[in-house]
Amino acid sequence: MRGLGVSGAVVRYGELVAVDAVDLAVEPGEIVALLGASGSGKSSLLRGIAGLEPLAAGSIGWDGRDVSGVPVYARGFGMMFQDGQLFNHLSVEGNIAYGLYREPRARRGVRVAELLDVVGLPGYGKRRVDELSGGQAQRVALARSLAPRPRLLLLDEPLSALDRNLREHLVGVLGDALRTTGTTAIYVTHDQDEAFALADRVGVMADGRLLQLDAPEMLWRRPASREVAEFLGYEPFIAPGLAARLGRVRAAEGELVAIGPAGLVAASGGVVVPIEEQRHQRGEVLIDVRLPDGQLATVRSAEKVAGEGLGVALDPTGCAVVPG
Repeated sequence: MRGLGVSGAVVRYGELVAVDAVDLAVEPGEIVALLGASGSGKSSLLRGIAGLEPLAAGSIGWDGRDVSGVPVYARGFGMMFQDGQLFNHLSVEGNIAYGLYREPRARRGVRVAELLDVVGLPGYGKRRVDELSGGQAQRVALARSLAPRPRLLLLDEPLSALDRNLREHLVGVLGDALRTTGTTAIYVTHDQDEAFALADRVGVMADGRLLQLDAPEMLWRRPASREVAEFLGYEPFIAPGLAARLGRVRAAEGELVAIGPAGLVAASGGVVVPIEEQRHQRGEVLIDVRLPDGQLATVRSAEKVAGEGLGVALDPTGCAVVPG
């Protein structure tokens, strides 16, 4: 196979199994994002692929060749970390050109200018890195990671230290840069919005296992398990009979209907349920209601509603069916 192939990868720290028999394939030019809570194993998997952590079992392959025993520097993989790790004694162009020392000076200059355009910082080559904002510094770190043309770029939460507005902007810059350069990449993050905006496929990890890997839309619409659905923000989970009462969502015996953040809506002809609480959040009102099975669920509204009850129904586009 072409591209990256991870087969049965296991990473241990003493008795702790951080990565538990993970299989993963990444095609050339593809961007895969790995999601998971802290301790899920996503960064350990990344470090195992890079060669920074030894595999206790399994293999790492590139274009069908096992590179598990190949030193880190010889794998042709690049890595970008959360803090960027720029060299303060070098200028912006000095940082970007750091991995190009084998190339002629003129060719280095052309590559640096090209990448400054790619990351949206033309003309910044002579700047000192300690004069840059956090977002600019991460763009320089990205350009430096791309400069040697790595056959695989591994990105370990590169935007997590930045504020949300800046992250939302830079994830677009980062995605454009990876696609413009045709770079194959694995992007580790805990931010679902980043992953869904950036990646061709998104994986969810927990307890060292890769639970599901799918296109973003497929992952959201068809989570493979209740565990994946809970991680994505679905709750509560209701039985098929109640789902049929509440709306046009059908599930078979042994399945559950997972209600997403917008899966329960106010409906004048819907099932009337008691209101537990109403609270404002970011320009909308969150109305907590008690479903007939006793579970709490939330309805989003433009304003508070009067009375102690609310008619509700399921919106099929905001729900998913998962194994029970």
